Amino acid sequence: MPRRPRHRTTTATACAVVLAGSLTAAPAAPAGPAPEPAATATAAPIRWGDCPLARVPAAMRCAEVTVPLDYADPAKGTTRVAVARIPATAPGRRPLGSLLLNFGGPGGPGIASLAADPKLFAKLGERHDLVAFDPRGVGLSTPVSCGGSQETGDDVPGDAASQLAALRAVAQRCALHSGPVLPYIGTVNVSRDMDRIRQALGDDKLDYLGFSYGTRLGAVYAAQFPHRTGRMVLDGVDTLTEPLTEQALVSARGQQRALENFLTWCAHRTGCVYGTNTRTAREKVEALVERLDERPLVGDDGSHFTGQDAVGAIGAALYSTSLWPDLAEALARVERDRDPVPLMELGGPPDAPPDDGPARIPEDNAEAALTAVNCADDPDRSNDKAGPDQVEKEIRDLRDEFRRASPVFGPGQLMTVLSCYGRPAGTDFIRRIDRPGAPRMLLVGTRGDPATPYEWTEETARRLGSAVVIDHKGDGHTGYASSACVRGYADDFLTYGKLPGGTRSCPAGE
Repeated sequence: MPRRPRHRTTTATACAVVLAGSLTAAPAAPAGPAPEPAATATAAPIRWGDCPLARVPAAMRCAEVTVPLDYADPAKGTTRVAVARIPATAPGRRPLGSLLLNFGGPGGPGIASLAADPKLFAKLGERHDLVAFDPRGVGLSTPVSCGGSQETGDDVPGDAASQLAALRAVAQRCALHSGPVLPYIGTVNVSRDMDRIRQALGDDKLDYLGFSYGTRLGAVYAAQFPHRTGRMVLDGVDTLTEPLTEQALVSARGQQRALENFLTWCAHRTGCVYGTNTRTAREKVEALVERLDERPLVGDDGSHFTGQDAVGAIGAALYSTSLWPDLAEALARVERDRDPVPLMELGGPPDAPPDDGPARIPEDNAEAALTAVNCADDPDRSNDKAGPDQVEKEIRDLRDEFRRASPVFGPGQLMTVLSCYGRPAGTDFIRRIDRPGAPRMLLVGTRGDPATPYEWTEETARRLGSAVVIDHKGDGHTGYASSACVRGYADDFLTYGKLPGGTRSCPAGE
């Protein structure tokens, strides 16, 4: 993929020892309305112009599509969705219309992602116009913000009631800094925006390639607009069923599985800092995290590098096997020399906000949108369901389960229990998707995926009822960029409509 797709977890500060030891949390925006029938109004044709980014491919043009803020009540006003297009490069051949792409998130800007590396989609771009967009609340599309941070602050008392009150205060800060679009963020509304983009592009049906969170978005579109769904490929398939807490448990197991795959790979390399025994290597990584949480490394500028910082960096590097050599070297440096810099660089932000837009995108936009969408999509978390004592007990009861799922990643994933605290429950539409009658589509699951475990591919295939599965035996998050086999199946389907029957396999490394 052109960039590392974002997925589900946030990076807020520790909440309180009384709540969960090293628990972190970040509340989100109120959820949008339940789905309504598609509006009869149509989008105006797009007027393409220059892109408001400094570095884009020469052929890329940008525009905005105006959409209702609230599809259930269009009188509430409108918002703008930024779109970009690279025209088909082989106009002499029969054009196939537009191919809409989403690179993941929630909270990932699509325009910057396509601009960064359109060559990956060169074959698809011969006969398709490649189209990307920044979902509402993201990037160039009226970005949301929480005023720079979703952290509650170090001065909040440690009791549960004070910490939960602080989370509500953060939610209010998000609303203050985000404006009217915040209550209407969520996959259900973004899916409707996609249909407005389809109309504005002049396409009868939506052809779509989505990665990571983009698979949830594609599945929701297929459920809302089954008769307008064209050829659809979903790679790195997200869950449609599990609440955030269950998602976090499955994600922790997936990350642990990816870590063990990395350690097995490292054990077969000369000079692996953890040696050749994968069991003891796993124990040494756990010991590193514990040691750095107790005694963080202090940089020349006074900054602290903790065990949780190391967990974030390791998790980021597991997204792509191309980063595994760098991860092995970074772990060697921190173990042998107490030098965290290489590991810190691996854990840097995947999306640096551009400084060259018409107005600066808030630095916390990606995290603010990530949390807002995840909570808008989950009906189970609510500020009215539990008081401080119940929340404290729930977290205490879950702590051991998360540690069993992954001693390294489990404690951080436990934060999801509170990620939506202080927000209304989200829509249950996604939870209820069941064989919507959309055309057959292609789903890609990677066995060693640290972010979207393979079992979610099988689960979503059952929910959609019209899917062919590619079982990619490799590692890393998503398969299209790393596997010529996966890419071949996807490109053939999107270009020629060729779709195999049943489940097909793609070996690792091909």
